[in-house]
Amino acid sequence: MMPSPYRILCVAGARPNFMKLAPLVRAFDRDSDAFVSTIVHTGQHYDAAMSAIFFDQLGIPRPDIELNVGSSSHAQQTAAIMAAFEPVLAKSKPGLVVVVGDVNSTVACSLVAAKLGVPVAHVEAGLRSYDRAMPEEINRVLTDQLSDLLLTTEASAHDNLVREGVAPEKIHFVGNVMIDTLLAHRESASRLDVAGQHGLDDLGGAYGLMTLHRPSNVDDLATFDPLMAAVAVIAEDLPVVFPVHPRTRPMVARSAQATALIEAGRLRLLEPLGYLEFVGLMDKSRVVLTDSGGIQEETTILGVPCLTLRENTERPVTVTEGTNRIVGTDPEKITAGWKQIQASPPTGQVPALWDGKAAERIVDVVRAFLSAG
Repeated sequence: MMPSPYRILCVAGARPNFMKLAPLVRAFDRDSDAFVSTIVHTGQHYDAAMSAIFFDQLGIPRPDIELNVGSSSHAQQTAAIMAAFEPVLAKSKPGLVVVVGDVNSTVACSLVAAKLGVPVAHVEAGLRSYDRAMPEEINRVLTDQLSDLLLTTEASAHDNLVREGVAPEKIHFVGNVMIDTLLAHRESASRLDVAGQHGLDDLGGAYGLMTLHRPSNVDDLATFDPLMAAVAVIAEDLPVVFPVHPRTRPMVARSAQATALIEAGRLRLLEPLGYLEFVGLMDKSRVVLTDSGGIQEETTILGVPCLTLRENTERPVTVTEGTNRIVGTDPEKITAGWKQIQASPPTGQVPALWDGKAAERIVDVVRAFLSAG
């Protein structure tokens, strides 16, 4: 008699989580005799862009269970996710809960699983900025302490976990599932010709791309306006395209620097873009300015110079091997970083195991873990 397949519960709290889970769920489904995977969407972030086309374009399975928790304070949201997830976990009785990244859903569902004695696998384990002012850092540390399988993307993550007392046999270097998705869809993104659709071809393809979303950068005019002053220096050399999150638009309107740049045609605002559209735009840009961790990884694979507008990164391999420079929020450091890129564009290299096969390696690790249990 064939053994029953292992039940895997995969947790997503925000749109990037789906892009990380997609290759993993596909890998589980390819081995349907061994695994049955279920996707739980906590609804931590409401995202209007997560429509049918989002799932269809990227081949991402739709959630099997939606908790519809919604946004709130960190404490209230984390508590709401735990309360909603506990009965789901108790009913489904999976052999493993898979969590990804560092959002509140990640730590909340890990804690519920640990309390109920269900093993947890953390995808992107061990990443550290060592900045406890970032809520994500707290989520990472706690999730890793609760997890039974720690699936890492780079060598520094292993070292971080061992320093924190995690048993080395729990840690598995598997690569980066986000890069699985990027490599699978890069060509499709290029065919969309998003630059041409937005009239950037008339610039000879010379444009910068900016994303800003962290509250520390976009909620205070005293920080945001100097950032725009640095962008103004870069915009003297090439225009900067800025897909703006709705919550950031009021700050853009308040910023005298941003307003002047927009009026001069050197800062071009766009509505938020879908994943493929953004990758297509990023792939053809001359430089990316960002405070996003994931974009640091993607620019490394695309070979696009990246200036990270933060004082630290939890993804140091993007600096040591990739195309990323950490320049903080000081305008002089940002503009100096741009001058360095102009003088000597970073070429970088592809980090180890960022080869599009991370999901396959994770499935192998999970199979070995569950069969041993």
